[in-house]
Amino acid sequence: MTLRNPRAGYFILAAALLLAGAGCSSTASRISQNQNEFNAFPPEVQAKIRAGEVEVGFTAAQVKMALGEPDRVATRTTATGTSEVWGYGHGRSRFGFGLGLGVGTGGYSGVGAGMGTATGDEETMRVVLTAGRVTAVERVSK
Repeated sequence: MTLRNPRAGYFILAAALLLAGAGCSSTASRISQNQNEFNAFPPEVQAKIRAGEVEVGFTAAQVKMALGEPDRVATRTTATGTSEVWGYGHGRSRFGFGLGLGVGTGGYSGVGAGMGTATGDEETMRVVLTAGRVTAVERVSK
């Protein structure tokens, strides 16, 4: 069995790995981009942010450091005022790839690969902010 271009599989795998990491933002990278602001937070707030958690009383900046930019933003108006509702988990992209090897008659073989993305429609958390502070955190359990 011989492959006509054995390096093609490696190229496709490398491209898939690069695409999988493109555009991703981690808690650590968000902290390092805002290191001075993060250092000014109390130790218990720093620990929550590092763990990717938020709680009532957090500022919008602390929420973004812990969770990143929201996937959805809505406005809620009630008798007590107006709030922003940040949705997380809605529309998150998922990435997948596959590799295959085929052998045909006459000694021919081939390598194939496929990549795909999908977006979910599932919201896992809502953070309600009133006057720039978290007033409620709603989590969806499965």
